[in-house]
Amino acid sequence: MCHMNSENPKIQNWGERYPIILTGFAFAMLLLIWDLLARFSGWSNQVFPGPIPVFISIGELIGNGMLLKHTIASLFRITIGFYLAVLLGLPLGILLGRNKICNAMFNPIIQFLKPISPIAWIPLAMLWFGIGDMPAIFLIFLSSFFPLVVSTTITVSSINPVYFQVAANFNFTRMEAITKIIIPAITPSTITALRLSLAIAWLVVVAAEMIAVRSGLGYLILDSRNALRMDYVMAGMIVIGVIGLLLDFIMRRMGQLESTSWQHSEIR
Repeated sequence: MCHMNSENPKIQNWGERYPIILTGFAFAMLLLIWDLLARFSGWSNQVFPGPIPVFISIGELIGNGMLLKHTIASLFRITIGFYLAVLLGLPLGILLGRNKICNAMFNPIIQFLKPISPIAWIPLAMLWFGIGDMPAIFLIFLSSFFPLVVSTTITVSSINPVYFQVAANFNFTRMEAITKIIIPAITPSTITALRLSLAIAWLVVVAAEMIAVRSGLGYLILDSRNALRMDYVMAGMIVIGVIGLLLDFIMRRMGQLESTSWQHSEIR
């Protein structure tokens, strides 16, 4: 139905003007389907709880402080790991995109390591760093680092060489070339890469917390499963989804703000 009416300008305009209403309707339908499945699937409430028991459990977790504790732990790990990936991955991507010798030396290594799932590193991470924040931070770093390096390398290498020839004619320093040519050129693509990398990192932190740490939303889900509290398990899943939506919204807003500033600079 969405595809059939996608070319109708009135429907498209309505969707652009009332996105919150459409989103609310979609989530209401999801809750309805969830409730119907819980009622008529034949599973007990302990195996597949419905929306009301789960939301009551969310209130309990908020009341006893457990939800805030585990959420802060997960956000702390993803913040550290993701920022480390950005601080190291973007400069390395710029270097590989501009320096053919470095690209020939290190790009094959990057391409070799990139397909390895971060989850596969869990045994080594636990062996190297033990139990605690470091294994999870390391896995988050890996999950974000390689996509950022590859994306930045491709974007930098595709910049029109004429820009650098003009910069050479004006005696730009290397730092001036980076700040005035490379960074403005790669920013739109970098925002998209950051958005995708952050989504992957959020997936990895939950998986890592099920094995390598004793706190965080992933640990909450695992511990609740062991205690046969499926309502807490689904509560943790809902919180993970909500935070994922918020993180994606923040990244999209950053992309929109950057696009607006880029258009203003073009006009000037």
